[in-house]
Amino acid sequence: MSDADRSPVLRAEGLSKAWSTPVLQDVTLDLRRGEVHVLMGSNGAGKSTLAAILGGLVPPDSGRMVLGGSPHAPRSRAMAERAGIVMVLQEMNLFPVMSLAENLFLDRLPGRFGLIDGRQLRRRTEVALERVGLGHCSPDMPLSRLGVGQRQLVEIARALDRRCRVLILDEPTAALSAAESGILFDHVRRLVAEGVAVVHVTHRLDELPRIADRVSVLRDGRIVAEHRGGDVAPARLIREMVGRDPAGDGAIQSGRTGEVLLDVAGLCSGPRVQEVSLRVRAGEVVGLFGLVGAGRTELLRAIFGANRATAGSITVADGPPRRFRSPREAVSAGIGMLPEDRRHDGLILAESMRVNALLGTATGRTPSGWIDRRGEQAAAERVRAGLGVSCTSIEQPVGQLSGGNQQKVVLGRLLNAGCRVLLCDEPTRGVDAAAKATIHRRLRTFVADGGAVLLASCDLAELRSVCDRVLVLAEGRLVAGFERGWSDGEVTAAAFTSGARHAVGTRGEHR
Repeated sequence: MSDADRSPVLRAEGLSKAWSTPVLQDVTLDLRRGEVHVLMGSNGAGKSTLAAILGGLVPPDSGRMVLGGSPHAPRSRAMAERAGIVMVLQEMNLFPVMSLAENLFLDRLPGRFGLIDGRQLRRRTEVALERVGLGHCSPDMPLSRLGVGQRQLVEIARALDRRCRVLILDEPTAALSAAESGILFDHVRRLVAEGVAVVHVTHRLDELPRIADRVSVLRDGRIVAEHRGGDVAPARLIREMVGRDPAGDGAIQSGRTGEVLLDVAGLCSGPRVQEVSLRVRAGEVVGLFGLVGAGRTELLRAIFGANRATAGSITVADGPPRRFRSPREAVSAGIGMLPEDRRHDGLILAESMRVNALLGTATGRTPSGWIDRRGEQAAAERVRAGLGVSCTSIEQPVGQLSGGNQQKVVLGRLLNAGCRVLLCDEPTRGVDAAAKATIHRRLRTFVADGGAVLLASCDLAELRSVCDRVLVLAEGRLVAGFERGWSDGEVTAAAFTSGARHAVGTRGEHR
């Protein structure tokens, strides 16, 4: 298709969006017929927010969109789809208990005489599954039987089955194998040949030569560069994403360290954790950095026993090497975990701050197992005072507290439970600056008292401010480790390498 034929299908002008801070600032973008437009940027650059605005998931604070020459302001994803804008979400919008057929066609089930036409539904499902390489799966199979990558293919099949003018793919290959990604790219090229405009949000540099017609680079919510074609030097893209060359940004100061409290050797758990080995010593906070799909959460969950580890071992202090079969075993060994999703995995929202501050601990119990009400109240008050939890009383339902105060309750519970090792997954996501400072201070106090912390975060500023070392994950493998003097640029550069090879120029040892 010639440049003259590639007229804009959707034009965004001056889009801006802020949550607690600005996320997008004055973004203007043309999406053209028969073209794959790749959006790249570091974590937090605004890629997914821009995709969500284009797909009708969130409204912009300012700016406008024009679709086919007419104003376009979708108030929902369904409204955008009716206009021909179809989106494959990074967070899958599927139902594990339903069948593949129901997940694919739930909002448009074929029917006859007011009844679902089961034969037509099966036939359409078989065609849709075959299209993404899942032809071996039965339409009646529950989604829960598929792995993460296969579920992503179901989400993609749902989008490919719809007639669309604009297809938005938000990190679609994060959970896919190389072969599965190839299938997706084949279908993308088919749609492009039919005149569809495709937005491809990705962090994988090796995808650009295979798929990109144009590349826009976002940094801090703004488009800072645009390139024609996908043959752009990786070093140039990284410099544009980070804002500087990958050189030293200033050293971090390490504290005094002691014995190894956490020794992970050759740990494997699904496709996102592949032969990971690392050590964390008493007195240090070790950071985990990686892009979307790198496996940070999966690694922490595998260590904690929340995800099944299939190989390798975990040693806590002077205990025996083992693999934890459940979080209960990990807690008994002295490991605590601050989960990424506190509302679903860390709290009972309808219960009081007191109950949540003591969940899973023996605090407030007598030696014979009876509840010690005064002991419970005293322990909950220690959590409240120790982290400055703002609540009307310890009996206030924790669901009524702000996100920062909820996070303090979860962290306070772990700090008072006698853990020697803390696994922290995005510990300050969604909290304000004051709460973030409090959490960082308490983590540093914990390690100063002889504890050890393994902290996963996509926020390089957080890692730089609180961590003694940082390890980098890519495609489920540790590819780099940095100590004093690591910079945002070199850590980001390491994160963009393939997990199948070790990063060049690494400073520091994983173990």
